[in-house]
Amino acid sequence: RRRLPAERSSVPRGRVRVGASLNAANSMNVWQDICSPERSALLTEALRIRGRLRLRVHGESMLPALWPGDIAEIEECGVGDVRLGDIVLAAREGRLFLHRFLRHCPGGGFVLRGDSMAKPDPKFAADAFVARLISTGHRHKMFRTSSPRWSRALGLVLCYSGIARRI
Repeated sequence: RRRLPAERSSVPRGRVRVGASLNAANSMNVWQDICSPERSALLTEALRIRGRLRLRVHGESMLPALWPGDIAEIEECGVGDVRLGDIVLAAREGRLFLHRFLRHCPGGGFVLRGDSMAKPDPKFAADAFVARLISTGHRHKMFRTSSPRWSRALGLVLCYSGIARRI
């Protein structure tokens, strides 16, 4: 079927990534909209009501365990129920972090680190804890989480090698 001029789409052919806009300022604004304090508060409230939610992963800090675009299913639980190595969701300054749990801190709080990050995150307050990851997947296929030893080792390679991240 031949398109009439009025039917032509103004969207270019091919794939266009959200946030891959014309300049860095525009993509930063898109990212700030996604990570707004209001959205973080809304997500936290929805989790408290439903007990379980699915989120889309953004960022590369948890490579290779979690990839951008993965679906993460999280479940509400207390910070006392979390074990070393669990992937948890925490909130700070209106942003959400889905990172690996390292330890409880004396006097309250906890420490997390992304698998492909060189250093742990700064200490989180005890009330920053939101939920624990229970499964991940793509679209309709979800898998229970596990943390094989090779995953952390590969994460360290990705941490120190920008070339490895682009492969």
